[in-house]
Amino acid sequence: MENLHQTLKNNSGFKGEVFTDEATLYKYSRDASIFEIMPACVVCPKNSHDVQELVKFVGAHKSSAPELSITARAAGTDMSGGAINDSIIADFTAHFNKIEMFGTYPSSVPSFFAKDGTPSPARGEGNNVSYATVEPGVFYRDFEVESLKRGLILPCYTASKSLNTVGGMVGNNSAGEKSLAYGQTKDYVLELNAVLADGNEYHFGELDNSELEKKLKLPGFEGELYRKVFRLVNDNYELIKKAKPTTSKNSAGYLLWEVWNKSKFNLAKLFVGSQGTLGLVTDIKFKLIKPKPKSELLVIFMKDLAKLGELIDCVAKYKPESFESFDDHTFKLAMRFLPDMIKRMSPFGGSPAGGKVNFFTLGLQFLPELWMTLTGGVPKLILIVEFTGEKEEDIYQKLFLAEKEIQSKFKLKTHITANPHEAEKYWVIRRESFSLLRQHSKNLATAPFIDDIAVHPAQLPQFLPELNAILAKYPSLIYTVAGHMGDANFHIIPLMDLRRVDQRMIIPKLADEVYSLVLKYNGTITAEHNDGLIRSPYLEKMYGAIFFGLFRQIKEIFDPQNIFNPRKKVGSSLEYSLNHIKKTF
Repeated sequence: MENLHQTLKNNSGFKGEVFTDEATLYKYSRDASIFEIMPACVVCPKNSHDVQELVKFVGAHKSSAPELSITARAAGTDMSGGAINDSIIADFTAHFNKIEMFGTYPSSVPSFFAKDGTPSPARGEGNNVSYATVEPGVFYRDFEVESLKRGLILPCYTASKSLNTVGGMVGNNSAGEKSLAYGQTKDYVLELNAVLADGNEYHFGELDNSELEKKLKLPGFEGELYRKVFRLVNDNYELIKKAKPTTSKNSAGYLLWEVWNKSKFNLAKLFVGSQGTLGLVTDIKFKLIKPKPKSELLVIFMKDLAKLGELIDCVAKYKPESFESFDDHTFKLAMRFLPDMIKRMSPFGGSPAGGKVNFFTLGLQFLPELWMTLTGGVPKLILIVEFTGEKEEDIYQKLFLAEKEIQSKFKLKTHITANPHEAEKYWVIRRESFSLLRQHSKNLATAPFIDDIAVHPAQLPQFLPELNAILAKYPSLIYTVAGHMGDANFHIIPLMDLRRVDQRMIIPKLADEVYSLVLKYNGTITAEHNDGLIRSPYLEKMYGAIFFGLFRQIKEIFDPQNIFNPRKKVGSSLEYSLNHIKKTF
């Protein structure tokens, strides 16, 4: 549509900002993925009314301008290309950035009110549920500051928690290092509000059978929505149960298995992980937990991966809160850029008054690792296991029992960190090594396209050698492997010169090989980063044509005009995605 800026301003009730200048469009043409797509305009809705007006405007002009669409965006940390598009980008960080309420209530008592004042029940585990209502543009780092003041946390935070927003976490069904114990974002979204394709805002939460019956009798768009979705999930109940991935985490496709369990119905769960393809979320109610105050770290060094599956089962018995890993490539990288690694630990080395960092003292922390590197004693895999609890004696009981069994059964070298400084060393290596590699690699860009695969822990001794054999066929790739070992979820992010045609052509070949291997082991192509432009073309391969057809039906039910974030989940094209790989840094 020509003159979209003026048409939107003059022919709708939209009051927010509209940008079409070159600098803004370029900024929003990229997220954290390998893609670049120039939008037609960027808008910043001020409130729910603005979002409704925006959707109504697009719906009214869709027949004459089929290219019109809306892609929701917050911090732009999406690694799949889910936050970019060629039409309207709606930025929710400018105005949808309020933390509205914290509270606690008995799990059986209705307490959340939709914006029309209608109460709806929000159920949780245990006798009481702590919650917060938050707008989607709130940065997680700001939300965590406020929740910790109350002794609470949203535990499904990501490694990029200093950068991402809570709306992005909902859109991607995000997870992270605490997800082994606490699950994914889907487990913490109690209710939400969203603007749907008819331009109206609706409230979604858990319904019992009597509440569902009332929804099914409603007239208009809302009633039709409930009737069609209920028919789909009820008629295909066994198929949906069978199609649910058996990995401990999954963000691929629509989470149909979360909607209906024969006694409870919850469409809020369907929006989680939908990447803004079903509607625009305007308000979220999260369940929060009380974090355990004490923490200790057990480090395990493995030179042979043959018994990795058995080791994971052994460790899992002791119920760690986190179970992470990094490989020998990552370890050597950390030693190669040791001065920079030490700088990343500066909060632990500086004085309370903000004095100079004691690099010598921090450097001493890495002497054992340096010695390993110099003597060739680098393990193939380093596992870091975090135990938490209310009291240190409770933690140490589990810690020592786990270490004793590991040493006696597997004859492995282990180490219990002596203090928070030493523990932080291992976390910094796990979290920061790839960032350092990127900074020290000229003319190379991060290329996340096989970055979030997951299988089953018991399969790792067979899976990892096959994965490494595939990667070995591409010797030009520089990469590290790190992951959530307890979930068998790995992040492989190569560095590539995307200006080169031969490098770009590696992407579809390697992706197809890796995803075929993952599906051979009944895994998932994305555990926590979602589909976007990079993985949506592979969803039918993962789920099969019949079940993928249900995804198409869900999209059609919610968004018959294809208003919301097209080419994600369904309607994708590998050719389109490959044609939009960025060619500049």
